[in-house]
Amino acid sequence: MKYLILLLFFTTSIHAQHYVLDSIKPTLGHLINFEANTLKYADKSPAFKTFFAKLDRIYSGEKDKLQIMHIGGSHIQADFYSNKLRTYLQNMNPYATGQRGFVFPYHLAHTNNPLNYRVSSSTQDKWQGYRCSITKDSIAWGLSGITAAFRDISDTLSIKANYKNYNREPYNFDKLRVFYNTWRNDYNLVVLDSTLVKSDTINYVKMYREFRFNRTIDSLEISLKLKDSATVNPEFDIMGLEFINNNPGIEYTTIGVNGASFKRFDRSTYFERQFDLYNPDLFIISIGTNDAYMPEDQFDAEGFRYYYKSFLNMIQRKNPNCAILLTVPNDSYYRRRKPNPNTVTQQRIILEIAEEYNMAVWDFFEIMGGLGSSQKWYKNELMPKDRVHFTLFGYSVKADLMLDAIVNAWAASTGRNATELLNYFKRLDE
Repeated sequence: MKYLILLLFFTTSIHAQHYVLDSIKPTLGHLINFEANTLKYADKSPAFKTFFAKLDRIYSGEKDKLQIMHIGGSHIQADFYSNKLRTYLQNMNPYATGQRGFVFPYHLAHTNNPLNYRVSSSTQDKWQGYRCSITKDSIAWGLSGITAAFRDISDTLSIKANYKNYNREPYNFDKLRVFYNTWRNDYNLVVLDSTLVKSDTINYVKMYREFRFNRTIDSLEISLKLKDSATVNPEFDIMGLEFINNNPGIEYTTIGVNGASFKRFDRSTYFERQFDLYNPDLFIISIGTNDAYMPEDQFDAEGFRYYYKSFLNMIQRKNPNCAILLTVPNDSYYRRRKPNPNTVTQQRIILEIAEEYNMAVWDFFEIMGGLGSSQKWYKNELMPKDRVHFTLFGYSVKADLMLDAIVNAWAASTGRNATELLNYFKRLDE
């Protein structure tokens, strides 16, 4: 699907992060294949054993660092179910909230931004967004797969690491990286409060500017000004931001682009170069819906396999010991007319790849009931009419299902009692 967008629920506030599965089982439990809600093959993966051991240390109160990266399309750009998972993990204890890490200022690109941080502009209409998922778009893309371009005279960006997040410990940072087209020198990029700045350096290889501060902060303003009014076709292309501190805990980074597919992410020329900055302990892949959003006779199954494996190879080149979780796309309708049979083919390919690469799979297609199940989820108000996305409550259900699967695999790997562990997370919002 080229233009996947979430509709009315982007403007709705989430008021709590409650565990919901227990309360819905009497009325909606028949929609879910709970027996299928597992991390298949995780018990055979040494990388997952290492990941769960590290997660368990943080749960036990040890001051360790753990990074999760989660990539996908519109489901992940919205950051509803991934943020609920982030909230569960970062609220395990006072030392579990790590840095906020890498984000993209989606509002500058005129698309939906996650609720838990905010970047606003004094001249919002002067920015133009470009997505790797849009065929006609052409610009430099990095890790985020989306870029916002500024071509005017000046602007002021207000950057807030906390907005509508639910962590007991708010995010803060003493370093800020601004990823942009460093090969051009058209604009001055300056922190308005100069008394904060300890150092200001540019990394031309990874394409970011790093401001180090003399104290910890949670917000600031940055000025962007054209150096020379005579410059022909000036351009400042922002590819992302990163909030950095040295705190222990869990960092959960999401990379999401509406309409993204493996083939489209492959257009992000600088993705691997910027990904090289990170060493995630767990990488969750939730790409796939858009790869198969087409008539059955037009779906290139082997092309999907090729791009999927190419992406996995890129991750493993950087971090061969990273635990990688492949997620099977949810059941969906093609053009709101009929269930998309291509997802059945994707399910088979993903399971085959997981066994070949010794990775784990969360088969959400099977969990929600298989082909045609999205109609039942829609009838029960867990999905909107498109039967591709989910309502806010549907995303909450999805998050809790993934939490259950992770907790059960974690308990099996470390010898913990799964029921006690899950009950701990259920009580976090009390």
